[in-house]
Amino acid sequence: MVSLAQRATPLEFVDPRLEASVSSGLEVVERRLHEVVESGDPFLTEAASHLFKAGGKRFRPMLAITAAHFGDPTARGVIESALVMELTHLATLYHDDVMDEASKRRGAPSANSRWSNSIAILTGDYLFAVASELVAELGSETVSTQARTFSRLVHGQIAETVGPPDGVDPVKWYLHVLAEKTGSLIATAARLGAQFAGASTDVVDAVADFGETIGVAFQLSDDLLDIASDDDTSGKTQGTDLMEGVPTLPVLYAKIGEDTSPRLRELVSGPVAEEDLPETLELLRASPAMDRARQTLHEYGDRAKAITAELPACPARDALAGICDYMVARNA
Repeated sequence: MVSLAQRATPLEFVDPRLEASVSSGLEVVERRLHEVVESGDPFLTEAASHLFKAGGKRFRPMLAITAAHFGDPTARGVIESALVMELTHLATLYHDDVMDEASKRRGAPSANSRWSNSIAILTGDYLFAVASELVAELGSETVSTQARTFSRLVHGQIAETVGPPDGVDPVKWYLHVLAEKTGSLIATAARLGAQFAGASTDVVDAVADFGETIGVAFQLSDDLLDIASDDDTSGKTQGTDLMEGVPTLPVLYAKIGEDTSPRLRELVSGPVAEEDLPETLELLRASPAMDRARQTLHEYGDRAKAITAELPACPARDALAGICDYMVARNA
């Protein structure tokens, strides 16, 4: 049976006690998720429960709880901060699906397609409110940390929406978007887990740096899987980003690469039609753009792993290093 810790990142925890501890913490987070979204309005409760009942890796709370093992993982605030991070993440998904006009999320109908855009937006707002109420109980410093993180999330979403300004390297811009939109919340999850566990300031800063770096790698890995995988490994239908015209890293490299074939350049110039998807996937998979994207993923994985070398030797450090290997290996 796959533990909750392994579900978050399907890797082998070297230390069974760490795996058991992380899984136990995730079980509490899962139970609390069901409790805190309960509303006096049955419909709102159903809408707010929709996405987390559909599944999900719980990567952010897993990272928070793992980082807490650089101190006391049973300390007050560890589980609570992990819960806040997952609620914030879930809230952003409701809003993302409206912006992307997505019809599915985690294999189930998205909230906006099941109900409406208005319901999805309001449900996301409700989850933000629940997260805010919980974070207020953790103290003013944590409230400030959460506010700064949320500001970065919004900046990242706006940057993605408006695109790079004239004269700005689109690849650098995209990596900046990922750091803001994806890396920032994962960084805060790691930071708060270690901080509430009583880890030293150096460790707290290092695991936050690790979280942001591996967060970018996490998204880059999904970008590649959307093109290279033969199954639904990334949690989305294969080629979804291509058909939606999302400029992921392989597509950006294909657009700017001098060695990109004219036909591929034409196909990725906008949203790919469904009938053109098989050809586009075949050409992209064989293109130098995929090799460049894999190299960028390797660079972020190596950077994150180098950060773990600065951390105190313990099973938690080994687990974080293992995450780096997993992110790269899933696209080998």
